[in-house]
Amino acid sequence: MENLERKKVAILATNGFEESELKEPMNALKEAGADVHIVSEQSGKIKSWNDGNWSTEYDVDKTIDQVSQSDYNALVLPGGVINPDILRRNDDAIRLIKSFFENKKPVAAICHAPWLLAEAGVLQGRKVTSFNSIKRDLVNAGAMWENSEVVVDEGLVTSRNPNDLPAFNKKLIEEVYEGKHEMQTA
Repeated sequence: MENLERKKVAILATNGFEESELKEPMNALKEAGADVHIVSEQSGKIKSWNDGNWSTEYDVDKTIDQVSQSDYNALVLPGGVINPDILRRNDDAIRLIKSFFENKKPVAAICHAPWLLAEAGVLQGRKVTSFNSIKRDLVNAGAMWENSEVVVDEGLVTSRNPNDLPAFNKKLIEEVYEGKHEMQTA
């Protein structure tokens, strides 16, 4: 497995994130040696969603206004329905996401999280996957959607749902290890 020592990764989330889609990538990154921060709208704790109910709270390490893409090597966007729907209305969150693309840094989004990529306007001509209910939104944003467990397009890693997490985490770690990419920017 790749050694991610000296790599810093931000996980952008708020209340209502799918628990496994934050916890499993975070643990995989930490096991590979990365320093991982949960970044959110407010300090304190954010509450996860699991099996149709509120679940565990997670500590927020930094707020969006305290960070910049220059602080991190990559960005992870967990899904859940509530989490990305709240974050896509936050201009600072969208600016942060765009900045990772502008600086050609890896971004990984799973399940409903690609909604944030559509909002950020970074999907034109990109190959992606997502939870199937948002396929049309992503296609309308210019993406080429495919039904695969994981899709990688120049540093952008996307997956459909929690069942895809093993493949998602493997590709995420590879992309963080490899670093910058010649990504297209919108």
